Amino acid sequence: MTSYPPAWPHGELKEIFTNIFFVMGTNITTYEGVELQHSRNMVVIKNDEELTLINTVKLGEDGLAALDKLGKVTHVIRIGAFHGRDDAFYLDRYSANLWALQGMEHENNRITDIELIPGDSLPFPNGSLFLFETSIHPEGILHLHQEDGILICCDSIKNWVSADPYFSEETAKLYESLGFFGEATISQIWQQACKVKIEDFERLKQLKFKHLISAHGMPLMKNADDALKKTLKNEFNI
Repeated sequence: MTSYPPAWPHGELKEIFTNIFFVMGTNITTYEGVELQHSRNMVVIKNDEELTLINTVKLGEDGLAALDKLGKVTHVIRIGAFHGRDDAFYLDRYSANLWALQGMEHENNRITDIELIPGDSLPFPNGSLFLFETSIHPEGILHLHQEDGILICCDSIKNWVSADPYFSEETAKLYESLGFFGEATISQIWQQACKVKIEDFERLKQLKFKHLISAHGMPLMKNADDALKKTLKNEFNI
């Protein structure tokens, strides 16, 4: 029998744009021998009665009941190499399809059902895939062509402006000391791990959008493009 991670504390599933829902929860992991507890987010996109989950976060019974009221979980999309621990739970519970980037390895020897390829269709309309082509670990961003443009990202861009209730006190202090907090930040740890080259960030700068929903931090509304351009200017002088 497959063993799944627990459902750690999380908030309510909220509609932040028409048919786009957001929930913030907890992530507990160990990095270089240090236990870290911080927040992580899941996005749900509703297309007719089909639901697509992005950056999965396992919900408790009340959260699952709220999810089921929205529709049928049909697709799970994985856009970050370092996320995916809760994918198997939803894939098994709902017999959903796993969409993932080329080269991704999944837990329990799972196999990608549908490969995410730039230019190909997604399980919902008005969306496209941006791929970090130089990254040594698969990473992408979903670009929704509505509401003046919405980016849904995983680890590539974070929006932890400050510690939220899902942080442990120790992790909050550590991240503050390391300068991890800020609008539309690009983590140096992620960048170093993935060895992303500047040409990917130059392409990223060309995307047209106003909003950003990251796997980490609150949604950044209305001025996300300006915030990201500021980050790219400060970090890469582009």
